[in-house]
Amino acid sequence: MPKSSVPVPSHTEKATFAAGCFWGVEAPFRGVGGVVDTAVGYTGGTTANPSYEDVCTGNTGHAEAVEVLYDPTKVSYEQLLSIFWASHDPTTFHRQGPDVGSQYRSAIFVHNDAQARAARASKDRLEKEHRFTRPIVTEIAPAGPFYRAEDYHQRYLEKRGRAVCR
Repeated sequence: MPKSSVPVPSHTEKATFAAGCFWGVEAPFRGVGGVVDTAVGYTGGTTANPSYEDVCTGNTGHAEAVEVLYDPTKVSYEQLLSIFWASHDPTTFHRQGPDVGSQYRSAIFVHNDAQARAARASKDRLEKEHRFTRPIVTEIAPAGPFYRAEDYHQRYLEKRGRAVCR
């Protein structure tokens, strides 16, 4: 059974993104109007209930990710996708800055068909616009179990008065 993720009241939806160290992935979403809550954790792997130490080995298949709980009447999934694309380099395979390994991959974990269509459309649009000089390697995959990270990782940068990891 996954560690508890963010509860979903009936008027909200979930979005899940991975783009490197989850502290930095969480930060851009925290102040967005319509974002109800965020949680950092692990998803996309095969090990049940992984710990931070497990995921850091790169052997669990999980990505460090952020689960975003949002009110779609106040912020659209497409707006969240724009934040995701702008907040990292989606052209580096299994890497963000100095962080290297599959746990730092760029990925969008979709919760339904509408999210899958929107994610693919946004990726296709960016590729056609040649927004990046290298090909986008972002994975788009169905959302699986999300394992909430240990409490000391939640809102890590916010607790330390920082806006970015570096």
